[in-house]
Amino acid sequence: MRPGLVVLMLSLLLGLQPITTDLYLPALPALTAGFGAPMSQAQLTLTALLLAFGMSQLVWGSLSDRYGRKPILLIGLSAYVIASVGSALADSMALLIAWRAVQGAAMGAGVMCARAILRDLYAPAEGARVMSKAQTGLGIIACMSAPLGGLLSDLFNWRVALLALAVFGACALTLMALRYQETAASRNLRALEPLSLLRNWAAVVRHPTFWAFSLLSGASYGGLFTFLASSSFVFIDVLGLSKTHYGLLMFSMSAAYISGTVLCRRLLSRFGVRRAVAIAGILTLLGGTSLGVLAMLGLHTHWLTLLLPFCLFMLGHGVHQPCGQSGAVGPFPQTAGVAAALNGFFMMLIAFAVGTWLGTHMDGTVRPLAYGVWFWSVIISGCAWTLVQRHGHGSEH
Repeated sequence: MRPGLVVLMLSLLLGLQPITTDLYLPALPALTAGFGAPMSQAQLTLTALLLAFGMSQLVWGSLSDRYGRKPILLIGLSAYVIASVGSALADSMALLIAWRAVQGAAMGAGVMCARAILRDLYAPAEGARVMSKAQTGLGIIACMSAPLGGLLSDLFNWRVALLALAVFGACALTLMALRYQETAASRNLRALEPLSLLRNWAAVVRHPTFWAFSLLSGASYGGLFTFLASSSFVFIDVLGLSKTHYGLLMFSMSAAYISGTVLCRRLLSRFGVRRAVAIAGILTLLGGTSLGVLAMLGLHTHWLTLLLPFCLFMLGHGVHQPCGQSGAVGPFPQTAGVAAALNGFFMMLIAFAVGTWLGTHMDGTVRPLAYGVWFWSVIISGCAWTLVQRHGHGSEH
């Protein structure tokens, strides 16, 4: 497969995650009001999706090591399309939550395979560069997701916004079916045997490089998810913005992320993985601390005082995610599926914890969003300046 085609495929597969979470965010307050449900149930449509997403990767990872990436991709993307249609037609909040959980499990196949395909084709250092290109594509998808969701919700309703996910899934499924050529060089025939499975998992979780980069990518996603899960309520209900205006704000946030992935490639070529991550940690801490301090001083009365500091955080996120995700699977060329799955599972555990915390701490102010991002920015920069520097040497080769 040509390099451009590989980047396009990785972008679509990784893009399943932001489009599935971001596109319906502008519709979340209207959806919640339409069902007459409390905010805690609305958060469950996101947290159930992400918990199923994380758990499913543990299964998909070993299956892809055993049978190859392509059959797992075709099964997962087909299920994603079905679940997207089911979500759009749900007639109760409980049914919507159930379909979103199925959608999350199906999404896990695509995202996990993308990370495994990257390790199938590239060594760790080159993998970080290719991943940054794919994450630029992911950023473009994220850029379009919230504005499109806001527009569809304003012009039609939230069901049409959710139906758009089925169209995206069908496009990805068609491309994979027609153009993807298997990248797993060999099948691990014992990948599903319980003892072999446990040995593979143990080998991954005992590796310090895996944890250094998984903590980096997990904490960075924790900061992003804090914003995603609370921002629609903060900007629309607290600050009084329209759904379309909110979608445009999310567009600018995604544009900052795309700039971060471009910065990532520049830093990688000049400094290597470890120093690139350390430099990005400065941006992350500056953005998160600005958010937290402004909230502490009660100065978050305008949307710009939230958005500008968070754009700094997103610049750092554009470096931490490509380096973190590729670095976590780098030491495991033979069990890339398992390593990618455990990395993804860990990220989603963090997201589930964040969603659960927000469900009980949203208080009609900007403080939970601001303090949450501040907390994760401290964890990210600490990890970038210590663990990655100590254990990230394998990512430079």
